[in-house]
Amino acid sequence: MRYFFACICCISLLSCSLKEPLYHNQSYVFGTLVDISTYGETDAEGQNITATILREFQNLHNRLHAWKPSELNGINHQIAQGNSARVAPDIADMLKQSTQYSVQSGGLFNPAIGELIQTWGFQNDEFHALSIDTKKIATLVKANPQMTDLIIEDNHITSKNRHVQLDLGGYAKGYALDVGMTMLKNQGVKNALINIGGNVIALGKHGEHPWRVGIQHPRKPNAIAALNLESGWAIGTSGDYQRYFMLDGKRYCHIIDPRTGIPAQGTQSVTVLIPPQANAGVLSDVTSKPIFISEPNKKQEAIKRMNVKDVMIIQENGDILITPSMLKRIEWLEPDAKTHLQILQSLS
Repeated sequence: MRYFFACICCISLLSCSLKEPLYHNQSYVFGTLVDISTYGETDAEGQNITATILREFQNLHNRLHAWKPSELNGINHQIAQGNSARVAPDIADMLKQSTQYSVQSGGLFNPAIGELIQTWGFQNDEFHALSIDTKKIATLVKANPQMTDLIIEDNHITSKNRHVQLDLGGYAKGYALDVGMTMLKNQGVKNALINIGGNVIALGKHGEHPWRVGIQHPRKPNAIAALNLESGWAIGTSGDYQRYFMLDGKRYCHIIDPRTGIPAQGTQSVTVLIPPQANAGVLSDVTSKPIFISEPNKKQEAIKRMNVKDVMIIQENGDILITPSMLKRIEWLEPDAKTHLQILQSLS
């Protein structure tokens, strides 16, 4: 069978003997590789719509940048000064939605901890091992910045806590997926796939077959598993294998536990599969973070709290925790993966 294979971390197009009506465009946005493919359009049509979407993604990236001049960075500056900042209606809506998910997650999804992210060196295009400033981290944890500290009224934003510094790195890619899906539909595109650095959403099919995606192995260069991504479904993976540094033999990744101020430990990756809905892309980005951060004995609780059904977790020791519904969808590509399986039973 000929099919398109999109790894959650990287994209590869399998060669085939016959040329297909498949157009493929890539760019580097949101600090990661973005790949958009259309099926059934002419090359000119595919080039036009994918280029338009990529420009919109770049515009979003420019507006939401957390440490370079941007609308979001301007808001952060005003919050730090104790001032009110004017906010565009769409960004206000993003922040309100992010606050709802933060509350739902019990604060484990927390875009207000930009200062902590900066302290760990992850607000940079390149990052490396650094001396851990335990005193500053403790101060920021005590300050306890929360999304609920924000007050948004009449297109202005203030904060009850000057330590709130917004970083939408765990939200923006998913939001962009939803924007891209809307743009595709508005242009009459019937079949397409958008991959933003591990967050993927499907529209239609790849010819006679569903779009096929692979889930990146967190410790190897290949995919550990693959599945069919039906139209409207989104999938996302949070992992400790892309943005991280090693210090004294210990891995520190960019996913920080707001309760401790320390990068989350004990989990290599979390993959969530989201059924068709208006904000499927956002959910593919947001819901994996609280599950990743949660302690091993509380991961099922986090899954229930975030209301996701299809989940796969790869623990630090290589154990694979998977929900029954996700297991039914998976095709294992790693020969010994099944020997590490543990089934997560649904919580009532």
